[in-house]
Amino acid sequence: MKKSTRNILTGLLALNLVFNMSCKKDFLDKGPEEDIAIEDAFKQRRYAEAFLTDIYAGLPNEIYFTDFADINPFIIASDEMNIPWPEKFPKLMNKGSWNSYNVTGQIYKNMYEGIRKANIFLKYFDLTPVSPELTAENKQRWKGEAIFLRAFYHFQLMRIYGPVPVMDYPVKVSDDFTAIKRKTLDECVDFVVSECDKAISLLDMHVATNRDLGRPTEAAALALKARVLLYSASPLWNGNPDYKNFADKQGNRLFPQEYKAEKWELAANAAKDCIDKCEAAGYGLFRKYPNPVQNYQQLFLENNNTEVLFARNSGLDGWMEKCSFPGSLGGWNGWNPTQAQVDAYEMDNGKAPIQGYNADGSPVINPASGYTETGFATADAPSGRWLAGISNMYVHRDPRFYATINYNGAFFIDRRLQFWQTGADGRGNSGRDYNTTGYLLKKFSDPAVSIPQQRFTLKTWIFFRLGEMYLNYAEALNEARNTPVAEVYNAVNAIRSRAGMPDLPAGLNVSQMRDAIRNERRVELAFETHRYFDAHRWKIAAQTDKAPVYGMNISAGTSLQDVNYYKRTIIEQRVFESPKHYLFPIPQSEIDKNPNMVQNPGW
Repeated sequence: MKKSTRNILTGLLALNLVFNMSCKKDFLDKGPEEDIAIEDAFKQRRYAEAFLTDIYAGLPNEIYFTDFADINPFIIASDEMNIPWPEKFPKLMNKGSWNSYNVTGQIYKNMYEGIRKANIFLKYFDLTPVSPELTAENKQRWKGEAIFLRAFYHFQLMRIYGPVPVMDYPVKVSDDFTAIKRKTLDECVDFVVSECDKAISLLDMHVATNRDLGRPTEAAALALKARVLLYSASPLWNGNPDYKNFADKQGNRLFPQEYKAEKWELAANAAKDCIDKCEAAGYGLFRKYPNPVQNYQQLFLENNNTEVLFARNSGLDGWMEKCSFPGSLGGWNGWNPTQAQVDAYEMDNGKAPIQGYNADGSPVINPASGYTETGFATADAPSGRWLAGISNMYVHRDPRFYATINYNGAFFIDRRLQFWQTGADGRGNSGRDYNTTGYLLKKFSDPAVSIPQQRFTLKTWIFFRLGEMYLNYAEALNEARNTPVAEVYNAVNAIRSRAGMPDLPAGLNVSQMRDAIRNERRVELAFETHRYFDAHRWKIAAQTDKAPVYGMNISAGTSLQDVNYYKRTIIEQRVFESPKHYLFPIPQSEIDKNPNMVQNPGW
């Protein structure tokens, strides 16, 4: 019976195949548009627009700190955060276990794919005719978008590899790929700045309609120019002796060896230009809510607000909440701020709680700050920032702390968090997904999300915002003038005032102001993919990324006020080799393809 049934089925399948082939004899024939030449394609607006849209596919979705080809390993690779998953690429970076073979190559691949698409678009777009559907103004804007994206992708490569091949033409299969080599770092910077200037002349300050949100504007190009010039002025890229022997195979030194103080002036001017033009066009620091905690939190939840200069649309997404929500709310307990990041938040009186660390890792507490690591709050804060019963470590801190960090006993959505060992969100009630430091990331997490109900919200990832430009300006001007002039104070204090913090003390010298700006960046721009690159461009990563990571004693505690939980505990000892780890290695597969491509030092 089984053999008979098999024969029947075989016969039916054969008849079906014959029937389909007889009815569709030309099913292998190509449609009239399948062999269209690229020149002909660009003569039609819809094809040109589709090609432009495809360039955006390379925009890194940095909302993913892990997984998805590791396009943003930088949060965890810095001293801001830890995670419980040892196999993730940033953890290999933390352990010093990465090399040119296992390094994530997706950034290199994605950026050059986007650059190639932009080059093709710019080569053929002149063939697209102006029409009622594509006005001359719109055509100018499309060209500006492609130029901006090409510059942005080059900068994404430069910030991790340093000098890279500048590709401003579409490569053909017949080209000699061994002729492609890395440009000097100054040539790379000049190229990106020049591209930004072109884009600035072509783009409008705002998108035309809400349908265009996520496309670059003149504001985005001004911001990119300001940032690349800031990096160019910084110690890693400006007269760095560590790379004095780093050259290509023709002997051309790839890093500038002469320190140029005037680069700080260029960076300051670019940042000020961005601020002035953006604010004249209606952008501004986000000040929608009088409560500074709520205001800072909503800055990252209300998409495309007045402070945002360029952001990537991430769609309906719950990855942030899955990684940062506690287990009792269906999360993975995964994104764990470090104790060092927590310590960076000043007291609400503007004084630093910690002045340094002893050899055993214990903090040197600033007695003038009012900070203490003993005792517990006896009452709720009148402002609602903390509740009775929490450790005194967490009272009277910078309002941004309460919008950024979830700590033991904090109220979140509909419950108080229980991070002690036997608590609902503690190590004892978690498997592989456990909180490693006793802190969870609150910033970016939308309380309207429900993981059990699979209810998520639209997300964006902000690449540039006006708050960064204020701090870029302050840093560059402080270095350019070698003294904190009034404009430096004004820029930093504008950020602190918006956050509900007192102004910086008067009379700081250039070094003290430098330290103040660096800490302000660490707090204001926390977890926005800045800390890794700031520590690298300042050449302090050999200290920050090599230091032991501390957290609370997550393996202890049976209640909120169990003092055993609140002991600073080493989570891990990280590895950083200087100067090797200041740059990523070029993926070995790329080196193998091109004998003229030199590898970064130490790799």
